[in-house]
Amino acid sequence: MFTFANVNIARLPCQVFCVYFLLAVLSLVGDITQKGYEKKKAKLLGPYIPQIQNVDPSVQQTPGPSSDPAPSPDAGPSSSTRHHRSHRSGGARDDRYRSDIHTEAVQAALAKHKEEKMALPMPTKRRSAFVQSPVDNCTPPDTSSASEDEGSLRRQAALSAALAQSLQSPDYWINRSLQSSSTSSSASSTLSHGEQKSQGPAQQPQLSLLADVLAHTRIGNSSSVPPDVTSSTSQDRGSRVDMPPIVRGMSREQSRSSMLDTADGVPVHSRVSTKIQQLLNTLKRPKRPPLSEFFLDDSEEIVEVPQPDPNTPRPEGRQIIPVKGEPLGVVSNWPPALQAALARWGATQAKSPALTTLDHTGKPLYTLTYGKLWSRSLKLAYTLLNKLGTKNDPILKPGDRVALVYPNNDPGMFWVAFYGCLLAEVIPVPIEVPLTRKDAGSQQIGFLLGSCGVGLALTSEVCLKGLPKTPNGEILQFKGWPRLKWVVTDTKYLTKPSKDWQPHIPTANTDTAYIEYKASKEGTVMGVAVSKISMLTHCQALTQACNYCEGETLVNVLDFKKDMGLWHGVLTSVMNRIHTISVPYAVMKACPLSWVQRVHIHKARVALVKCRDLHWAMMAHRDQKDTNLSSLRMLIVGDGANPWSVSSCDAFLNVFQSHGLKPEVICPCASSPEALTVAIRRPGVRGAPLPARAILSMAGLSHGVIRVNTEDKNSALTVQDVGHVMPGALMCIVKPDGPPMLCKTDEIGEIVLNSRAGGTMYYGLPGVTKNTFEVIPVNSSGAPIGEIPFTRTGLLGFVGPGSLVFVVGRIEGLMMVSGRRHNADDLVATALAVEPVKTVYRGRIVVFSVTVFYDERIVIVAEQRPDASEEDSFQWMSRVLQAIDGIHQVGLFCLALVPANTLPKTPLGGIHVSETKQHFLEGSLHPCNILMCPHTCVTNLPKPRQKQPVGVGPASIMVGNLVAGKRIAQAAGRELGLIEDQDLVRKHQFLSEALQWRAQTDPDHVLYVLLNAKGVAVSTATCLQLHKRAEKVAAALMERGGINTGDNVVLLYPPGIDLIGSFYGCLYAGCIPVTVRPPHPQNLSATLPTVRMIIDVSKAACILTTQLMMKILRSKEAAASVNIKTWPTIIDTDDLPRRRPPQIYKPPTAEMLAYLDFSVSTTGMLTGVKISHAAVSTLCRSIKLQCELYSSRQIAICLDPYCGLGFVLWCLCSVYSGHQSILIPPMEVEISLPLWLSALSQYKIRDTFCSYSVMELCTKGLGTQTEILKARGVNLSCVRSCVVVAEERPRLALTQSFSKLFKDLGLSPRAVSTAFGSRVNLAICLQGTAGPDPSTVYVDMKSLRHDRVRLVERGAPQSLPLTESGTILPGVRVIIVNPETRGPLGDSHLGEIWVNSPHSASGYYTLYGEESLQADHFNTRLSFGEPHTLWARTGYLGFVRRTELLDASGDRHDALFVVGSLDETLELRGLRYHPIDIETSVSRAHRSIAESAVFTWTNLLVVVSELAGSEQEALDLVPLVTNVVLEEHHLIVGVVVIVDPGVIPINSRGEKQRMHLRDSFLADQLDPIYVAYNM
Repeated sequence: MFTFANVNIARLPCQVFCVYFLLAVLSLVGDITQKGYEKKKAKLLGPYIPQIQNVDPSVQQTPGPSSDPAPSPDAGPSSSTRHHRSHRSGGARDDRYRSDIHTEAVQAALAKHKEEKMALPMPTKRRSAFVQSPVDNCTPPDTSSASEDEGSLRRQAALSAALAQSLQSPDYWINRSLQSSSTSSSASSTLSHGEQKSQGPAQQPQLSLLADVLAHTRIGNSSSVPPDVTSSTSQDRGSRVDMPPIVRGMSREQSRSSMLDTADGVPVHSRVSTKIQQLLNTLKRPKRPPLSEFFLDDSEEIVEVPQPDPNTPRPEGRQIIPVKGEPLGVVSNWPPALQAALARWGATQAKSPALTTLDHTGKPLYTLTYGKLWSRSLKLAYTLLNKLGTKNDPILKPGDRVALVYPNNDPGMFWVAFYGCLLAEVIPVPIEVPLTRKDAGSQQIGFLLGSCGVGLALTSEVCLKGLPKTPNGEILQFKGWPRLKWVVTDTKYLTKPSKDWQPHIPTANTDTAYIEYKASKEGTVMGVAVSKISMLTHCQALTQACNYCEGETLVNVLDFKKDMGLWHGVLTSVMNRIHTISVPYAVMKACPLSWVQRVHIHKARVALVKCRDLHWAMMAHRDQKDTNLSSLRMLIVGDGANPWSVSSCDAFLNVFQSHGLKPEVICPCASSPEALTVAIRRPGVRGAPLPARAILSMAGLSHGVIRVNTEDKNSALTVQDVGHVMPGALMCIVKPDGPPMLCKTDEIGEIVLNSRAGGTMYYGLPGVTKNTFEVIPVNSSGAPIGEIPFTRTGLLGFVGPGSLVFVVGRIEGLMMVSGRRHNADDLVATALAVEPVKTVYRGRIVVFSVTVFYDERIVIVAEQRPDASEEDSFQWMSRVLQAIDGIHQVGLFCLALVPANTLPKTPLGGIHVSETKQHFLEGSLHPCNILMCPHTCVTNLPKPRQKQPVGVGPASIMVGNLVAGKRIAQAAGRELGLIEDQDLVRKHQFLSEALQWRAQTDPDHVLYVLLNAKGVAVSTATCLQLHKRAEKVAAALMERGGINTGDNVVLLYPPGIDLIGSFYGCLYAGCIPVTVRPPHPQNLSATLPTVRMIIDVSKAACILTTQLMMKILRSKEAAASVNIKTWPTIIDTDDLPRRRPPQIYKPPTAEMLAYLDFSVSTTGMLTGVKISHAAVSTLCRSIKLQCELYSSRQIAICLDPYCGLGFVLWCLCSVYSGHQSILIPPMEVEISLPLWLSALSQYKIRDTFCSYSVMELCTKGLGTQTEILKARGVNLSCVRSCVVVAEERPRLALTQSFSKLFKDLGLSPRAVSTAFGSRVNLAICLQGTAGPDPSTVYVDMKSLRHDRVRLVERGAPQSLPLTESGTILPGVRVIIVNPETRGPLGDSHLGEIWVNSPHSASGYYTLYGEESLQADHFNTRLSFGEPHTLWARTGYLGFVRRTELLDASGDRHDALFVVGSLDETLELRGLRYHPIDIETSVSRAHRSIAESAVFTWTNLLVVVSELAGSEQEALDLVPLVTNVVLEEHHLIVGVVVIVDPGVIPINSRGEKQRMHLRDSFLADQLDPIYVAYNM
């Protein structure tokens, strides 16, 4: 554990920890002296020393479950299974990457970081998460690790990251004692505009020690702290509630900064150290002067291109001259074709052994002689040509392609099949045996078979039985494969050829002999066709280069189906009558020394191995004392081209030199599927000096130049030569990208080869063939160097002194990061040199790059050992980051560890790289540990921008509406007009009078019908009944409540007619009604405090409610959440006596208050606004005109009736206009989804109003049931307008999918539209019957971040579709204003929507009645332009566009587009982001993301995603979320939090309450599945 004077850093409170973290960063980047750092650190950590020193040392452990010996009960088969390894793998390393020199280099690089250690925030994991699924090869569970809550390490943002060793439990991640119950008031909304706010008293004495270290703001702990209601997070989505964190007592500006100016919500106070303040300010403020053009559309210009470094090494040598191999000699007894050689040996040397195969224990199983090989091949050739199909219609004809499917332990059957095909002149295509339908790369093998036109597969009887079958015994159709006929080639099924039949053996020509498969970097499998002449010439060249003699013995450990194993062990061996001993891979796993024993027993002259086999044999050699390798004249190392093979060769020689192994027999070679053997080291002469090694600078290699490493041996690469170019071949080195220009002598390039002994084409793929097999190199001036075509080998290298060929990597492992080249193999080697490697399996690590934000990003994936602890894993991962950074000077983007045996494997046990990459990008890798470091490796982000001066200003000359050539962005609804009948004015001035008038003139007209979940009208109200009900309530208020005129009365009712009656009862009694959503009976602890708060804030004198609700308010359950003894008078209105009030109250003026509208905003602010009688009647009149409402009309309302436009439509409009309202409570729709749509159809409704949550319920729940609804007779063709009521940007995707889904039920695509209102004005836009259809535009998101509006075409990159929020209501004017300068803007700008209307609210209803705030939000003036008009500020950003459509008066229509709430915008990198845009991208990133929300925390972007899938998918989301936000928004995500579905709080209007979520996150109340810090 990391300590400072016995302080355990991991147990510090979050705030202190953050400050400590910042101090450490400052000291690392040199912004603070070491002395200053020590002094501040001592002051900061001082108070924590005594607390910990007094603890009994025996108890002083890491808190949390890591010290708990028992596994968590829900851990299931934990990933901590012990893995019993055989003796050889004790610390066994992957041979390919074994290098003691390199290990030292890595340790030296890591040592540089030692002094700079520091604790970093560690990811937190839920205990139950990532229980490893039982996999093959895993032994029974054990309680030691991996399902525990241990955290991890993060890489520091500075490049010289520290190796953190602290371990920490999530319980301590944020110290709850600092948060107290006021978490929700500590941070109410994103700090986006940096205004100041002085707050209450200091919070805790211990924090006074942060004096020199953090900010000057203090956390408010005032008496009005609301109850902590954030704990309801995990409740069911259906019963979401409004949860208020703050009372509206402060201005929008103040509330924004209530989060503390410095650390965004981490409570601190005191003077601030100037350096830390500067650091925080630099995080906030863009560094560069403003750019003249500040939105650019081309991707090239988005990216910050690093300036070229003048010190970059450049090639200086002369242009390379092609290198010639020795001439290919002609030997008189060489056969004219390979089949001829087999025929010759089969006849003359029938008893001579051709092949010996071993069983699984390593003992010889059988020997195939040349006679047997010839006779069986002949039989097979005859059977293929004559016995399949009929004589007139044979299935196979010469030239057809045939798949060879044989397991690796059966070379005999393969040899017979291969030579049988050659004799029959059909083309063999050897492939791997498919084991399951989901084999790694199986689909690509299908592509190969398809492109080669394969319809027939040869296999052995044993293999056929082992293939996966369907239930009725047929062989499974593998994914992506063509239909195949399977033919068994065991001898008993073959027919002896008739006497007169002889195979046709022509002299080798250019026809294809066989096809060898190769996988490209992207995973595509292609077939390289090798012609008969190429095959023969290649065998001749190998015979000459390796000096093969007739009758020699060769031990082959390599795969005999392709590459060196096929070329040496199957083809060249037959040409030279060599006896091949084939050692299968399975034997090597069981007995790694088997090949060495075979060499010893058979006195073999040649052995064909890979580095892996050298390594395994070396690890196991202690078991075998008496082996002798002196017979070997050539030990061919098949992957000698791997730059790290040199260390395996050296180590093997070191061990076996004493067993007779001669140094000169080790012969590395280089090969490629396209060019076959490229170069091979010739067997040396005894005593001759061994070839030289090249010690190259890694930095030089990354720039593609050869520089001998002199200074820093840590970043050197030692490579051995792979000998000389093959006989008869010509070699060049060309640039790997762009035209094939010849390299200079000191430049790394791709090796290209011209030879008769190479592949001829990719079979069936002429387009790709041309770029690979027909390359003509050009010189520096671009002129071709000759006529002859070269073949690209895919190998990167150079030609050294004496024409020796050196290979430093492969094209497919090449990653170009920021213009520098890095090789995957090099990075693997560095990772594996990081000790101790008890964390991962050595051979199961892959490196690849993914393209994110215009550059390649490096990803490392490795399999974690089951017994590795969380701490070990993160220790190892963070050390790998540092080692790669130190040695290769490149940052890793992501390092992921997956459970053992879960990566896709190649048939011979390696990791399938392209498939792993595919899993990573699809989010199906299921890591158990992940480390993302985007901050260090993403260096091409655009520069942060400063705010530009706004184009329209007071200095501009105003000419009408044009300002400096731009139209002022303003729009207005039509005129309200005069009411002709003055009598109507009198009756309708107050709604209470309107109701009385209706009760007299039309008593039996039904105003309201309430439906239940079954669609039955459970209650109705005529004008008279409503009037009588209101009278009873008014009488009760006056008699029982002792209420005075002007008192506030809370109405606590479920949605229904009682609510309406009580509302008018209050008006009759002269009281001010306040409608409040009743608490949820099943979730009182979360919902009742909100009710209590509104009652307290509104100073209600009385509560009107139902009998049931009254019982709940006084119940024991309620007492657990609130003080039930202090409720105001509660009147239950269920059975009121028939009484009339003495008189019905009439307000003296229309400016008197009619009611209070309380609502919780999306930023979690509880606000109450005052609505006057005048506002009520103008609003009702405005809606009546817009929607053409008359007493003969019916509308259906499916909304919550507690605030905003929902309340107005539910309670007020019918009484004013006289139309009938069908009331459908949304909670009834949750019980019965078709209720709303059925009601629309049944009542033939023309106009309906709903909320987004109702629309979403229908879309998700009924989307698949349209046919059933149709059958029930649901018909929506009657619906003329369906308006979604909301206070947010229209959700275009939802409304469009709703329209599309229910089009089949007759819903007109033009019907769905949206309304828009805000706190200051409940209804600004509402799509009525008269205006033009809402228009949709596509705006450029990059411009929008600069508050500019630039329209683009649909489908343009970075475009955002926005739809108009409905037609502006009559009597309403809106103008777009710059929220900072308060000046009007042109119509190409995004700004705050200000509204002027007679139905705006009169002001906030607050405890303190802050006049400054009222004036600012309700009666504010423009800073210039039209200074006398009073405007109300909506707090929403939007823009106005003049469209081509005409409105009712014949003028061009001005459309208002709402973009988002100003309070919610995030200011990052000097740009303005809207959370919804980032969330939309995040939700698209993975199929298991149900919902997401974003907010900022200490200038970091935090993304919270709900995981709808299994918990093992949690870590898959981290890289995908990071990628998508980086790609689409050019932002680096700081923290990714994965939570359960339903955790993100959503209010009754279906809006996310992001600030609540933020508070819960800071208070550590989310119970996340995983928290990843992308530090």
